[in-house]
Amino acid sequence: MGGTEANMRKVKKYFRRALHRMQKGPGYTYKELLVWYCNNTNTHGPKRIISEGPKKKVMWFLLTLVFASLVFWQWGVAIQTYLSYGVSVSLSVGFKAMEFPAVTICNANPYKYSKVKHLLSDLDNVVATALKRIQKSSDAVGTEPAADFVLTENESRSLDVGLWKYLPLVVIDQSDPDHPVVINILDQNPRYPYFNSSKPSANNLTSYGDRYKVAIEMCNNNGADCSYRNFTSGIQAVTEWYTLQFAEIFSKLSLEERIELGHQPEDMILTCLFAGQACSYRNFTQIYNPDYGNCFIFNWGQEGQDLLVAANPGAEFGLKVVLDIDQEDYIPYLQATAAARLVVHDQRNYPFPKDMGLYAMAGAETSISVVVDQTEHMGYPYSECTENGSDVPVANLYGNYNSSYSIQSCLRSCFQEQMFTQCGCAHYMYPLPERGQYCNHENNPEWVSCYYTLRDSVSARENCINLCKQSCNDTQFLMTISMAEWPSEGAEDWIFHVLSYERDLSPNITVNRNGILKLNIFFQEFNFRTISESEATNIVWLLSNFGGQFGFWMGGSVLCIIEFGEIIIDCIWITIIRIIGWRKDRKQKKARAQYPDAPPTISEFVERQGHSNAAFEEEDLEEGSIPIPGTPPPNYDSLRVNHADIQSFSSSDEEE
Repeated sequence: MGGTEANMRKVKKYFRRALHRMQKGPGYTYKELLVWYCNNTNTHGPKRIISEGPKKKVMWFLLTLVFASLVFWQWGVAIQTYLSYGVSVSLSVGFKAMEFPAVTICNANPYKYSKVKHLLSDLDNVVATALKRIQKSSDAVGTEPAADFVLTENESRSLDVGLWKYLPLVVIDQSDPDHPVVINILDQNPRYPYFNSSKPSANNLTSYGDRYKVAIEMCNNNGADCSYRNFTSGIQAVTEWYTLQFAEIFSKLSLEERIELGHQPEDMILTCLFAGQACSYRNFTQIYNPDYGNCFIFNWGQEGQDLLVAANPGAEFGLKVVLDIDQEDYIPYLQATAAARLVVHDQRNYPFPKDMGLYAMAGAETSISVVVDQTEHMGYPYSECTENGSDVPVANLYGNYNSSYSIQSCLRSCFQEQMFTQCGCAHYMYPLPERGQYCNHENNPEWVSCYYTLRDSVSARENCINLCKQSCNDTQFLMTISMAEWPSEGAEDWIFHVLSYERDLSPNITVNRNGILKLNIFFQEFNFRTISESEATNIVWLLSNFGGQFGFWMGGSVLCIIEFGEIIIDCIWITIIRIIGWRKDRKQKKARAQYPDAPPTISEFVERQGHSNAAFEEEDLEEGSIPIPGTPPPNYDSLRVNHADIQSFSSSDEEE
């Protein structure tokens, strides 16, 4: 405690000395301080306020006040601009030999129908019957009432009703919007809508399309709460329904089984040529994609693989492949497009052919010329980009493929996390998270409605967009596509013979125009563009802006700003001195308020203290009597004056 009090005394002593030194400064009041500043500052305006006459003093005071306000306003704008962390974009063009991009090639059909037909037989029968019933409902327009279509005994026996139980297709009669009628397509005796007219007309058909919709019925709580996903066409409804059932069937298979059921590289990639050098399907890396089955990546740049460099631009120095998509072995109700799906992307990036790919049709030669754009973003605080995704709060489910971070992989991983959290299972089209399982109707009967609710939710998508960040360094490939018929009629005979023999050593033609296509992918030019960001403002810019504004409006420099800072410090010290003085006066006033009367005499003070000495006590005296002191004066000889001494002193004075 003693040490603390000693330190406090030292601090108080220091501040007292500092205040004393400050009192020897430019002045004791604000007015004196202001006059001293105007006389000594190097800024032009304040000097004129002191030296000019009364009228000019007012004018210069107003001008100084206005321009000082402008300076502070401009300084505020400069600080706000600096703290916004703006960037400037620069475009530079370079020329060099470049690494050839990665090329991912997939078949639009994920599996060979001949290999999966036994898995899809029940599903195909249900779809065929549903399409027949939808067609019958359309043919019922204009017929007599009660046009019933009953399932035959063979149809009922061959159908797997279990596939239909959880997710039926229905026709919704919206003739009365307040009371729509839902008709199950596969009911035993469905009554389809009709028009009371002897002959159907174009107007009736249009009205039919507006009033009756094909929909997927999704029920929760054991059928107590049902919702409907409407479609404008029966084709859309059947395709969507088939895709959901298809995903559930194949989600129960292992990855090895699904890879085996897909298109194999030796069957799909017939010829390969890169920069005039022969290559084969062994130069491709195989991955599995839930949408397109087996996909094959050329020049992906995985560990142990050297990246290929294009020696020159042009088609002769690019990649040339001939593919057989085997259109005759397509799944009829799953994929209505016969083509190859391809993506040109950066090395080590996982490809997303469904989102970013393009089609190459069969019976044609597709040439794709590529131009490279490199984008370099600045990191925090200038943008919310990420270098490698380590600062993104979303687990990358595509990291098992040894691929780098991308915005697409983050968005898909985020959706799968939401799906697993809200629906209790994972969607088949996305990688499986840890300790998760794919959705199926047996374990998750309500997963379809949950999936559509989540997919249609704007807030869920915005949440993923806010969590995911764009990459700071990104490469984009701008493509120009041209197509021509291939092979020509004059060359198709020998080309098909050679390709058939090289593939399976067959003298017969086993390939045809419906399944064969050719791809040419090359650099259009070696000029690449780099779009880079740099900071638009920095500390140097901020300080120069401060100085420029202050010099323009006030005619000052950095030293003038220091002078202004000095006067502010002096004002603060004077304010502190006044506050301390005010507090001291306040304490004294409080002390005087405790003793409003005059201070007591010694006797009064002694009496208040309770002394018993009789000499300090008052006595009642008689009138006219002389008070006798209580204690006689001391009898000292030194206080007596002799008569002789007085006479001698008087005589000596007279002689003088």
